[in-house]
Amino acid sequence: MLETKIEDQIMIATLTNGKTNSITRQTLDHLRECVAKANQDENIKGIILTGQNRFFSSGFDLHTFMGFKTLEEAVEFLGYADEVFLELFLCSKPVVCAMNGHAAAGGLILGMASDYRIIVNHPKIKVGMSEIKIGVPLSVAQSAIMRFGLDSDKKFRDVMYFGEMVDVTKALEKEIVDEVVEASALITRAKAIVSLWIDTPGRPFSRIKEELKKETGEHIKTRMAQKDWHYALKCFSNKQVLDTLAFVQSTME
Repeated sequence: MLETKIEDQIMIATLTNGKTNSITRQTLDHLRECVAKANQDENIKGIILTGQNRFFSSGFDLHTFMGFKTLEEAVEFLGYADEVFLELFLCSKPVVCAMNGHAAAGGLILGMASDYRIIVNHPKIKVGMSEIKIGVPLSVAQSAIMRFGLDSDKKFRDVMYFGEMVDVTKALEKEIVDEVVEASALITRAKAIVSLWIDTPGRPFSRIKEELKKETGEHIKTRMAQKDWHYALKCFSNKQVLDTLAFVQSTME
């Protein structure tokens, strides 16, 4: 689900789940372990998130969403996912998302939780958030992380309300990603960014990042402790939404 290895003192975490590298509970468990190790081990400079084959990640495993039997199950799963996304967002080391292919929904949220986003230059790769088209809202952490990453309410509006999947050129124009590189240079460039940021006297990066993300992090923690966002997850008992999820899943198999 998430395979890790250390290269040049950098942890490379590769999403590996089926054709689209969808995010499961096991993926979240492994990601939490990955972030904890990076935080605790002084020898690890940072994390590079990437995927296998043609996808970075299509987002959450839709079978999981279609399998919720109660609102409480949906709340528990999405609440746990929010905790892990927040931990990634606040990781004390540099986190670079090396998008090797398509990045959608929860996959793009992983990218936005990272500090820098690099994508492969390929005409068929698409990036975006299609939640509005399938009837699924964002949770507390997901919404705040997307807004932070896009750095503009207008950009957040355009990405979320239109639900478009755009190519890499438009993704760069819209500042959804930071760089476009050739596939052969993807991991090399990601390593260079991690090293550039962390290999300085006294490693001030961690403190600078902490201050940059502190306000958003505290907002997320406060909102997660409140219960009013739970009502939005009733969508997972809506037949029209479930039918749409089932159709989308069928196109990926």
